[in-house]
Amino acid sequence: MVHRLLVIATVFLGFSFWSKPLPRVFLIGDSISMHYTPYLKQYLSETVQLDRKGDDGEAGKNLDIPVGANGGDSQRVLEYLQDRFKDKDFKLDYLLLNCGLHDIKRDPATGTIQIGENDYRRNLSEIFHISKKKGVKPIWIRTTWVVDSIHNAKSTGFQRFDADVRRYNAIADSICNKNDIPVIDLYHFSKQIGANQFIDHVHFKEPARVLQAAYIAGHIECIIQSKQK
Repeated sequence: MVHRLLVIATVFLGFSFWSKPLPRVFLIGDSISMHYTPYLKQYLSETVQLDRKGDDGEAGKNLDIPVGANGGDSQRVLEYLQDRFKDKDFKLDYLLLNCGLHDIKRDPATGTIQIGENDYRRNLSEIFHISKKKGVKPIWIRTTWVVDSIHNAKSTGFQRFDADVRRYNAIADSICNKNDIPVIDLYHFSKQIGANQFIDHVHFKEPARVLQAAYIAGHIECIIQSKQK
């Protein structure tokens, strides 16, 4: 009986030793990503270990102010990752990220954009560089669309324009193409969902968040499977 138990235990330990841990994915993004994250975690629960930049609910108090779980513009994302990668315990296989909505904020009085195109390009290039240097594979999510008339009628502190979204998405596309970084086109997917899914100037209703999460989850699974071949 004892011999039999030892054999079973040995077989079990052998399977445990050879079983591969799920890929570790870390998400950093704007408030749009905060909304779809709970559903994304559900969809990917058996595929990856998904974590994200979080907080104690601070970011949810004002989604236009980038604190805590809200990653903010590309400069803030870069500074956050530069700091996190110093931590030896910050270990991951994939970095899922987006930044753009805060970059394209414009001052209503002057029209000045928050992060200029050249700075945006430099920030993304550096984010991808430090990620790859750490052996982390980046996955980029394109910035969601803006309806100018809806956004700028409801937002008084700053303005956004879809032309800027498209231009900054094109900048990110170019950098990703040059560096062989997968791109998830949440811009066009969200646009197909329709403007009736906005709850305010730029954020989406619950059904849209579920669809966004499913769309992203499908892409992540395909990306990871292709990398493992």
